Amino acid sequence: MLDLAFIRENKDKVREALKIRAPKLDFDGFLNLDVSRRAAMQALDALRAQKNQANDRISSLLKEKKSTKQEIEFMKSLSQKIADSESTMDEIDIKVKEILYIIPNLPHKSVESGVDSSNNEVVLNWGMPKKHEFKPKEHTELGQELGIIDALRASKISGSGFALYTGTGARLQRALINFMLERHTQHRGYTEIWPPSLVNRASMIGTGQLPKFEEDMYRLKEDELFLIPTAEVPVTNLHRDEILKEEDLPLKYTAYTPCFRREAGSYGKDTKGLVRIHQFDKVELVKFCKPENSYDEHEKLLKDAESILQLLEIPYRVLLLCSGDMGFSAAKCYDIEAWAPGLGRWLEVSSVSNFEAFQARRANIRYRRKDSGKTEFVHTLNGSGLALPRVMIAILENFQNADGSVLVPEVLRPYMGGMTVIRK
Repeated sequence: MLDLAFIRENKDKVREALKIRAPKLDFDGFLNLDVSRRAAMQALDALRAQKNQANDRISSLLKEKKSTKQEIEFMKSLSQKIADSESTMDEIDIKVKEILYIIPNLPHKSVESGVDSSNNEVVLNWGMPKKHEFKPKEHTELGQELGIIDALRASKISGSGFALYTGTGARLQRALINFMLERHTQHRGYTEIWPPSLVNRASMIGTGQLPKFEEDMYRLKEDELFLIPTAEVPVTNLHRDEILKEEDLPLKYTAYTPCFRREAGSYGKDTKGLVRIHQFDKVELVKFCKPENSYDEHEKLLKDAESILQLLEIPYRVLLLCSGDMGFSAAKCYDIEAWAPGLGRWLEVSSVSNFEAFQARRANIRYRRKDSGKTEFVHTLNGSGLALPRVMIAILENFQNADGSVLVPEVLRPYMGGMTVIRK
């Protein structure tokens, strides 16, 4: 959430950003509402001042043993006006807050202005895509032939858009999770968290999923709980309504969770195989840091996520997203895309974002400066480290052999009981 005072002082800057980030939002209407709010507040303050003066006059009259009937009647009239004004203020405050919650974050100065993904910039390429001496198969065909992915039974159990790994496929999935968690905790200094997969509305509001993206979430209406779309939600909310110590920053957490997304509005798009599914596994990275360090920490976070693909020896590229292609809460975002030769395309396996104080302001996460004792909002960052389905795609398609078998990446073999090849 943006600071209301900042919006007032930077109207033109915010208006310009919203032309791309939220073109349908009535920003001038919001500004007019804020003017009405401040006018109503001034009127309410004036009425309260009159009430205080009337109280003083009544006290003086009582001391002088004079009649207070007229002043008391006037006081009743003032009290009713104050009650009416407070009701009006409450209504305006609710409207202002509702709009504040759907105003996206502003892009960092290093982010290029652009409408969609065509304006993204490739900032890094790592590894050379392997040139197969045969036509590489897609992961759906490989998974079926090897007996490690059962799309038909997944559909029977849950419907379209779900995955079912069997035998070695399930073991490979577990190996990836263990490898990623061990890498981030033992080599990168993250603390592992095992959070709930159901969270309350306040948690979803805190990280920016609600209210804007409610239609894309799975919700348990009876309990007013939501299945998490990413571990970012519960892990970021670890410190909601807390004041952290400056000396403890940065805090670095990693968590494995299942993730759930309805993908409303995406029907028919990337629905083949594992590319876009309703339930998937992901290892997440979350940081809390001081504002002055957040962009250095952002670059480190990117390297932490990249290290997984490097160890797996999967070719990838890094994109700096333009303003129109970033997520709602992000001020700056890199996408990491792995190469999938069977599909013949790049697949996003991680978005690495700096939210600055946007989430912290919504979730009220602050830290106390040691020198001044003052509190400030922390900056929050997160990135996938990594998302499992598309990593699985990249492994199957990059490491396939002409006979339909798939090599196990060397770094995963200790987690696979020494297995080197997945065969029929």
